[in-house]
Amino acid sequence: MRFDDHRVVITAAGRDFGRTLAIRLAELGAEVFLSARTLAAAERVRDEIRDRGKQHVHAFACDLTDPASIRDFAARVGGQTDHIDVLINNGSRYLAGPDLLSASDADVVDTIASGATGTVLTVKNFLPLLLNSAKPDVVTMASACGTPGHHRSDAHDSFYAAKNAQAGFVDILSKRLRPRGVRVISLYPPDFDNPDPLAEEWETTPRGAEDALTAQSLVECVLFAVAQPRDCFIKAFHFEQV
Repeated sequence: MRFDDHRVVITAAGRDFGRTLAIRLAELGAEVFLSARTLAAAERVRDEIRDRGKQHVHAFACDLTDPASIRDFAARVGGQTDHIDVLINNGSRYLAGPDLLSASDADVVDTIASGATGTVLTVKNFLPLLLNSAKPDVVTMASACGTPGHHRSDAHDSFYAAKNAQAGFVDILSKRLRPRGVRVISLYPPDFDNPDPLAEEWETTPRGAEDALTAQSLVECVLFAVAQPRDCFIKAFHFEQV
């Protein structure tokens, strides 16, 4: 699969799985607009990609807990292109701790704001650019914590709250945007291994039936869904937990 004709926005791409997505999509030819909470983090990933010979990558700062920062991110991308084809909502703060009392009020607010409010406002602000595309897709990295009855994570209750809010949002969004040609695709992984895509471990990480889910498989799910013909609306990917 090649994505030379795709312009892709990725939130929270300064590290971990967002970085993985940015590197892999750029390698496959996509023009990537990546953000991180700090511009320095976004620029580090941009430079990693450019060092590999892929020049169509742009770095921005975006704090998903700050509505003004999200608006500015969308405006700056809109200043460089008249459309985007894929918006990947990867950003959402993880907060550990199964004891509700273990987190400060500030941590709870930040966790819910980044995952829930941040996702809604990011889609809202990028929707005009998506509607200018002939092949618009919204991809959201949710979590198994956003599925009914899930209880196997050690994530804090507020992370569960944020992910359930995301799940409710993308569920109604998929119905309301389909008449406008926008596909809304969501992934609900459990905890997964995220090897460095620029290291040898990317090729050597075990991927057997007894192993944990890997970032490689998650990336392949995203690529598969986006590459489908426009009559194919894959709403969600759910995964068994080891």
